[in-house]
Amino acid sequence: MNRTDRLYALVEELRARAPGRVSARDLAARFEVSPRTIERDIGALQQAGVPIFADVGRKGGYTLDKSRTLPPLNFTPAEAVAIAIMLGRAGGSPFSRSARTALHKIVTAMSAADGATARELAGRIRFLADPATGEPASVPAVLEEAMSARRVVRLTYVDRDGAETERDIEPVAFTGAAKGWYLIGWCRLRADSRVFRIDRVRRASLLDETAPERCFEDFDDAPPHYVVRPLELV
Repeated sequence: MNRTDRLYALVEELRARAPGRVSARDLAARFEVSPRTIERDIGALQQAGVPIFADVGRKGGYTLDKSRTLPPLNFTPAEAVAIAIMLGRAGGSPFSRSARTALHKIVTAMSAADGATARELAGRIRFLADPATGEPASVPAVLEEAMSARRVVRLTYVDRDGAETERDIEPVAFTGAAKGWYLIGWCRLRADSRVFRIDRVRRASLLDETAPERCFEDFDDAPPHYVVRPLELV
C-alpha cells in the first residue's frame, strides 16, 4: 500500500472506530508499518485539516471527530481534476491556503482507485505563466482572518505612486479582477471607504477590536470598468 492509499485508509479506519480511540501501535499492526510511520501520517493528516485528536496515557490513542468529516465522496476523477484546476488558479486570492487543504480533503475522501485515476489525469494538465510576472503574491493570512472574524486590521500600504501609509481598516469584502485581488473596507485614516490592492499590502496585523458591521451594497468602490457579481455557493 502506498502512502496516499494508507492516508485514506487511516481516515476510514478512525472514522469506523470513532468515538473510540486507537493506539499508534494498533494502527501500525493494522497497516504493517512502524508506529513512527503512523505518527508521521497522522501529523500530515492533522496539518491538512483532518480533525484527528490524540490522547496520551495507557488508554490514549487517536480518534476522529465524525461530525466534522465526510464519508467517501462520489466525485469522479474528472470532477476532482476540474476542481483542482479552479483551485490551482487561486494563488494570490483570499483563502488560497484553505483552497489547498480543501483539495487535499477531497482527494483523501475519494476511493483509492478514483484518487489514483484523478492524480494520473492531473499529471496531464499544465498551466502556462508569464515568467516576467512570477508567482502571484500570496494574500496575507491575517487579511483572511480579519475578514472571517470581522476584526479591524492595521495595514502598511503602498499606493500606485509608491507612497507608504499606515492605516486601520474595517474589512467589508474581497473583490477579484483580472489584475488581482482587492480588499474593500472602511479606512479610518481617510474616514471613507477605500479599495486596497492586496499585492500592495506590505504588512498587516489584527487589532483587538471587532469591526462594525457594514453592508457591501453601501460601498461604491468597485474597480473601474467592472461589474460586481457575488460568489455563489450552489
